[in-house]
Order: sequence, then structure tokens, then C-alpha cells
Amino acid sequence: MRIGIDVGGTNTDAVLMDGTTVVSATKTPTTPNVGDGIVTALKQLIAQSGLQSSSIDGVMIGTTHFTNAIVERKHLQPTAVIRLGLPATVCLPPMVDFPDDLREAIGGRSFLAHGGHEFDGREISPFSEDEIRGIAREIQAAGIHAIAISSVFSPVNTSFEEKTAAIVREIIPSANITLSSKIGRIGLLERENAAILNACLRTLAERTVTGFKSALAEMQINAPFYISQNDGTLMSADFAADYPVLTFASGPTNSMRGAAFLSGLKDAIVIDVGGTTTDVGVLQRGFPRVAALAVSIGGVRTNFRMPDTLSIGLGGGSLVRGNPVKVGPQSVGYEITSKALVFGGDTLTTTDIAVAAGYAEVGDANKVADLDAAMVAAAQDRIEELVNNAVDRMKTSAAPMPVIAVGGGSILLKRPIVGASEVLMPPNFAVANAIGAAIAQIGGETDRIFSLADMSRDTALATAKQEAIDKAVAAGANRDTVEIVEVEEVPLAYLPGNATRIMVKAVGDLKES
Repeated sequence: MRIGIDVGGTNTDAVLMDGTTVVSATKTPTTPNVGDGIVTALKQLIAQSGLQSSSIDGVMIGTTHFTNAIVERKHLQPTAVIRLGLPATVCLPPMVDFPDDLREAIGGRSFLAHGGHEFDGREISPFSEDEIRGIAREIQAAGIHAIAISSVFSPVNTSFEEKTAAIVREIIPSANITLSSKIGRIGLLERENAAILNACLRTLAERTVTGFKSALAEMQINAPFYISQNDGTLMSADFAADYPVLTFASGPTNSMRGAAFLSGLKDAIVIDVGGTTTDVGVLQRGFPRVAALAVSIGGVRTNFRMPDTLSIGLGGGSLVRGNPVKVGPQSVGYEITSKALVFGGDTLTTTDIAVAAGYAEVGDANKVADLDAAMVAAAQDRIEELVNNAVDRMKTSAAPMPVIAVGGGSILLKRPIVGASEVLMPPNFAVANAIGAAIAQIGGETDRIFSLADMSRDTALATAKQEAIDKAVAAGANRDTVEIVEVEEVPLAYLPGNATRIMVKAVGDLKES
């Protein structure tokens, strides 16, 4: 028995699953203290199912907590950056493309040192222990404990980053260190940016994971728990405390994986309508299509794996106002059950429009019976326009594709969608995000540049695939179930030695404890 939980900005959804069967599901407003909302959801699940806490084998949680911290510039720790690459990279120092307010929020302190490698492993310049010791003492004197370390082409050779980390820990034993090679892909600035964001979130991550553990302990649930990451797979809670950036965009990813599971479709467009936003993405072979370009989080470019999604300000709690009628992007959020007209409030929302139009049976329909019919129709037209535009932007061809509508706010989607061959709203659509968390697998990924002058293409592919499989197993996957789900080769004509970049992703079922 597994429990899947998704903590959204409006609602906290939870499901209890026995294998592939949904036993029970619940939806409760998200609370300012996310742990309280989780406890409420767990209490409702257990009460509905009559399940004993000892029967639960695992708990899978998805959260937007860390994304919100970056976007809102809150709860971030002062961070120092050490980059190894001199004499190269001087013209583009660390955090060069950070928004000013974010740079100020984390201190904006950075250091350049000698080191780094070329794509084939050759050193750019010799590593200097004395240089690193001097930098570490400066960081210590500044009272900074969060440190991001990056090195040119460190995914090819991690030795300089690891040596630097060892020296820093010797001088600052309490340091929280993030190595860029553990997070990002090839591409110095974006990989370094991801490491910086991770470092400044580490303290918040430890506190949040502790809060999750306390919520489970309060419910006397002793099963292991995992946190979903942004590629549709799981990581252990302790791993998430070390690498919180890997949770970015896990909410839309969970919804897309849940949509694939509920509908049985592997290739489709998914529209996830929540209380505040609508996320539109594309399923390929059952997993979200990965963004091909650098992804911006809170104004910062990163290049770790992220789903290719489009978010628009449309949800079940979106405000409807004005003449001509305007829908969103502002929303009443988790206060919808007290502020929407159908619940006795005084704020006109899209949920009120859906009830007035006869699309949904929520709250008291009599409270919206006197809404102006022309205004209701105009709001429906605007919702239809927003959805059609979003779907069109995510499609890569003019051919019709099936569309899967999930999320509690998908009651808004009753009109035909342009470019859709069919629109499916499967059973349990409202909690697809929690289902996606509950069914998630364990993943492993490798992203390396190989010189085919030194080895054959088949050898390079086999090496990359084995690395991805080993990483999945190390993360907790059952080796017998691991399979390769994605292979990408990119010849790099601008590098010597017949260089080729190979990216491989492997996934497998969670190993039973």
C-alpha cells in the first residue's frame, strides 16, 4: 500500500493505492505550514479507508515549497561560489545573469580559482590547494556556510570539485556544499546556477524534510518516504534534503505521470488545471517531454532536467472581473471555499462561472443563478481562448493529438479544444498529481561527452547506458526492473576528436525494503 501526496499552492491532494488500484482519495486546502495540511490529508485518507498505519509500505510526496522560496526570494541562505577554471571564464563571473534582488538575497559572493578541464579531460590549468585554502578562509571569515563549487567540464572529470570540497570541509566543518557535477548537465553557467540555487536552499530543505517526517510520525506512519523530482521519478527524503532543486516543477510532472497512468495513453497533451494555474505539457512514451533549452527558475537559467511545460494564470479559483471580462491571473487560491460565490463568499471566480453554466455541481448553484448570461458566456469564451492558445503553443505539429484533462479545476474544460483528437477526463482526474507521486519510479541519468576517436560509438553508448542504470540502482531501484527510456546523441562538430554528447535516462521500480 502506497500513499501519494501532492502539496500544491491551493490544495494538498492525497491518494491511497493498493498496487495500481486507487483505494481512497482526498483533497484539502493547503495550509501555511505544509505539514499541517499533510496531516489533515492523511487523517482523512485513513478514516475513509479504515487502514492501519502499519500497512503502509511507502509515502511519496510532491511539493512546490522550494520553487516558491526562489520565486518569492524567501528563506534563502547566504551562499558563496567557488569556480575552478582560471585563466578561462573570467569574462562571465558566477551569478552574472542572476536578477539583482536574488543576488542580494544570497549575498552575491563569488571566487575564481585555477583548475577546470577540457571536454576530453585535459587540465585547463593546475589545481592549487593553497589557493583554495585561502578562499575557504575568506568564506569562513564572512560567516558563510552554504557553498556551491563548479568547475569547467566537471561532468567529464569531477576530481577538482571533489578536491575543493574536501579542503573546504577541512576548514569549515559545518559547510553545506553543493557540487555542480552532481546536479546539472554540460554547460558551465547553467550548471553553476543550479548548484548555487541548491546551496541556498539546503537549510530550508533540511527543515522542510524534517517537517514532513514529523507529520508522518504524528500519524504513526513508519514507512519510508520519498519526494518526487522534476523528471517524474523519486528520490529518498534524505537525498532531497541535499538536492532540493531537483524538486522544481515536480508538481506538473506528477500530474502528467498520473494522467498517463489513469488514461493508459503514452503520447498525449496533458492539461492540469489547479486552483491558481493551468500547466500544459506533452507526454512522450509515458514521461513528460523534457525541455530542450535552458529553463528559467525565478529568473535564473539552469540546465538540469526539467519537463517542458507552459503555465498560464487560469485555475478554479481565478478571479473573473471587468468589462470586457478578464479571467485571472489572480486567484483566491486555497481560500476558494470561503470566498467563491457558490460557497457563500463575495468573489466571482471561474468555479462560479462553471456552476452557472451548468458545467459543474459544486457548492450552492442558487447563489449564482442571477449572474448575467452574457457575462458568463464571455468568461467561458476567455477560458476557451486561454486553453486553446496554450495547447497550440505546446504542439510541435498540426496533427490532432489526444488531450487528457486532470486537476480539480478541469471542470472548466467543457468546450471543444482546438487541435485535440479527443479530450479525456479519466476517473480520479482531480487527484492525478497525487497518483503520479504514488506510482513514480526511481530514475538515473547520465550526460557525458565522449571522444569517438578513442572508442567506438557502440562502446560509448554502452558506457553511458550502464552509468544511467547504475545511478538508478544506487538511488533505490530494483535492478531487474530498470530499463532505458531515453537516449539522445548530439555530435559536437565544434570540438576536436569526433566528440559526441550522449544523454541517457533509465528508470526502474522502487526496490522493496
